Amino acid sequence: MKKSPLTTFSQYMTGKVSRWIVIAAWIIATVLLTIVWPPVSETEVNNAPNLSEDSPSVEAENLIKEEFPNSSGVPALLTWHNEAGLNEENLKAIQDISKDLSDKPLEGQSTTPPLHKMPLPALQELISEDGTTLVQPIFFKENTETSILEKNLEKLKEHVEEQVSYDSFATAIDDQDKLSTRVTGPVGISVDATSLFEGADVTLLIATVLLVLILLLVIYRSPILAIIPLIGVGFAYMVLSPILGLLADKGWITVDSQAIAIMTVLLFGAGTDYCLFLISQYRDELRKVKDKRKALIHAFKEASGAIAMSGLTVVIALLVLIVAKYGAYHRFAIPFSLSIFVMGIASLTLIPALLSVMGRASFYPFIPRTPEMEEEMAKKKGKPVRIRKEKSRFGNWVGTIVTTKPWIIIIACLVFFGAFSMYSSQIKYTYDLLSSFPEDMPSREGFQVISDAYSPGELAPVQVVIDTEGKEVDVVKELQKHNLVDTVSAPQNGVDHENLKVYDVTFNVNPYSAEAMEAIPELRDAAEQALTQSDISSAESKVWIGGQTATQYDTMITSNEDTDLIVPLIIVFISILLLAYLRSIVAMLYLVGTVVLSYSAALGLGWFIIHNVMGVDAIQGAIPLYAFVFLVALGEDYNIFMISSIWKKRKYMPLKQAIKEGVSETSGVITSAGIILAATFAVLATLPIQVLVQFGIITALGVLLDTFIVRPFLVPAITTVLGKFAFWPGKLKRVQEKEN
Repeated sequence: MKKSPLTTFSQYMTGKVSRWIVIAAWIIATVLLTIVWPPVSETEVNNAPNLSEDSPSVEAENLIKEEFPNSSGVPALLTWHNEAGLNEENLKAIQDISKDLSDKPLEGQSTTPPLHKMPLPALQELISEDGTTLVQPIFFKENTETSILEKNLEKLKEHVEEQVSYDSFATAIDDQDKLSTRVTGPVGISVDATSLFEGADVTLLIATVLLVLILLLVIYRSPILAIIPLIGVGFAYMVLSPILGLLADKGWITVDSQAIAIMTVLLFGAGTDYCLFLISQYRDELRKVKDKRKALIHAFKEASGAIAMSGLTVVIALLVLIVAKYGAYHRFAIPFSLSIFVMGIASLTLIPALLSVMGRASFYPFIPRTPEMEEEMAKKKGKPVRIRKEKSRFGNWVGTIVTTKPWIIIIACLVFFGAFSMYSSQIKYTYDLLSSFPEDMPSREGFQVISDAYSPGELAPVQVVIDTEGKEVDVVKELQKHNLVDTVSAPQNGVDHENLKVYDVTFNVNPYSAEAMEAIPELRDAAEQALTQSDISSAESKVWIGGQTATQYDTMITSNEDTDLIVPLIIVFISILLLAYLRSIVAMLYLVGTVVLSYSAALGLGWFIIHNVMGVDAIQGAIPLYAFVFLVALGEDYNIFMISSIWKKRKYMPLKQAIKEGVSETSGVITSAGIILAATFAVLATLPIQVLVQFGIITALGVLLDTFIVRPFLVPAITTVLGKFAFWPGKLKRVQEKEN
């Protein structure tokens, strides 16, 4: 009889010689790649642009940089504050720093106001009305690397400490006796954001490894078994890192700290799941077959299809992100999909080879044996025979209830998911960069000082550029009509085109807030109205708006467009893969539908916790798409693994029995895998970046909903109700249904 490709492949993976060849191949590949190519951590770029060159705010920034060089550059706002009021000694220190910056500019520095040349009365005019604060802007050239900005701020801190004789950057803002200093604005925020991630990759990696190890030890109570999945994931990570490092070094992809942080969690969470799918099947086979190699071959044949399909589903879903226009989404596509692809290969090659070497010892001290082996061992020890049950009581109970009371299960699940799905419509979103950072972060403290002493819009003014065509245009009047506008500066003429004029517009609210962001199109309308009133035609093409608030507005628009494109694409691709694997349109529809419903409920439940328990007013705008990509892709993993078991059993037993057996058989491994995956995503909640905290919470909740409700209850109950129609139109071996 001709052997199947799976049988041949599994026999090779478990061969006495070939298994060592496989292990050696992974070791050699890891060593060579590590030596030849740089690790991904050395190629991270944390200031890569997220918007395309044709985005309105980017076009405005490029125009401002060319025509208004004195208005261009990225500002660092050096914020001086004395709760008791700035005195002459403080002002002298400020002027000394200004002179230092003028005589010896920092690397990449473009301009800074010559405060040292101003007489004391004139300098005092720049102090806030309450006399406590003065803001000293320092402009740096566009696209200056964050590492250079970071070094510059360190030098600046040294200069300030020399002038004031103590570390004013460490002085509390509310200190009544000392001068405090903070650096805020785009430069300060960028540097602080980068510093939050410094060392986070290593910390996150260690935390994730320890968490997975502890959970595996608790769940399986086997030290060897706990280490085997980590070995597989570890080798996958060590191979993946230099591959991504090479791609980034060649400029073919761009990776940042945030992507690597999430990728690490994804690799260990999903990777461990794939390993457990095979390990669980191997344990079951060892209880049936005495020959450990035959048991592993059978286990590989049973689990490999589901593992490959699950991995492919996640790879395709993550790869869809490559069509995104927004840079942060686009940059995730290759690292995420490649990590799952490499882990899938490790799960189907390295893990079987390791299990082949360890055999039954992998499960020590709870070694699975056949009934005959248990009886033989008991006789040798003179003890009564104890045959361990293969299926959990909980799994049997779930299998029974979903086949006897499916409608109750379906209705209860729909009510639960429906309620939280409806609640998700109440979510408020924000693109406020500062709100995602800790409150004690220096740049956020500096912003608070500016907000209290000046108009908060001083942090990041909006720049409105118009083409007057040589005519008189009263754009100031129109802009000041807006209720969020605090001040509008006098115009500055363009260097090469005098008809171009730029106005600095300061908001009276946080320029990073949703309120300010939504004012951008209204400011554009106001400027166009002013041009129209001056009989200037095609006014819509003669207005440009730049600045951080405009950038955030374009971010929101681009992100929404990406979501509208990526969500249906992922659903379509996953549907096609499920249809090809299961050959059932009906099964494909309800498997996809239940996961999408679960995602929506996770979003609502996550918002309930984040808003009502944690007191957060709005979640980051990127969260829904991030959560959708991961939850829909990873959620199908468990469905595929369980439904595969039901499909196979359906060929030789009645459907209800197949459902009961399939649910019971897969309950243990999927529950274990779900707990581990949810826990690894929850690790992200320990990081100081709110976008990762919120993403970690919502994704972990979604995984738990899939693990404990969708997979064991909802999907089997729907399958029971649909009966033979669940297989339509696939052709399966039909057997006579037993009468109830």
